[in-house]
Amino acid sequence: MLAVGVLGVIAAGCSANATLAPTAPPTTEPVAAATPAGAATPGVTSDPPAPAPADTNPANCATSELKGSLGPSEGAAGSVVQTLLLTNVGTRTCELRGFPGVSYVAGEDGHQVGPAAAMSGPRGGEVQLAPGKSAGAALKLVNVQNYDTAVCKPTPVRGLRVYPPGDTSSLYVPRDGTGCAGTPPGDQITVQTVTAQ
Repeated sequence: MLAVGVLGVIAAGCSANATLAPTAPPTTEPVAAATPAGAATPGVTSDPPAPAPADTNPANCATSELKGSLGPSEGAAGSVVQTLLLTNVGTRTCELRGFPGVSYVAGEDGHQVGPAAAMSGPRGGEVQLAPGKSAGAALKLVNVQNYDTAVCKPTPVRGLRVYPPGDTSSLYVPRDGTGCAGTPPGDQITVQTVTAQ
């Protein structure tokens, strides 16, 4: 009788353990076969190659890629303010940063008249120019008739010689006026850094 009682207890214990840890059902998901390296998987379309990133560091605009012009003039005390516009006429995006070099020119030979423009204000950041876009630099052109004639030596001018920032080649912008062939007591032209227009 003792043996029968012990067997009954063992059987009951086994039954209790079976309910506490049920067996997980077998998985029905198919297992993919390994594909050799470099081989395409049948039935799977590979993504096209990613496009090359855009040029985030375009080269400086060359003078040959730019056209110069002047915006409308505004009168100020004893001077005129105009925006010098540099337009990208090339086929690529380029950039400009800083101050253009500006001076008056006269005669058929385009000789410089008086001191070049003085820089005014801080140097700005890079301005990216897509084809057809412009950067501008504010010019202040003093009425040189207000200077002492003997010191200024007023001289008719026919335009401006402009060196775009970062280039040693110049372009010409027509503008009739009067400049000082001498050295005036103040700046006859001041120029600010280029900004996007």
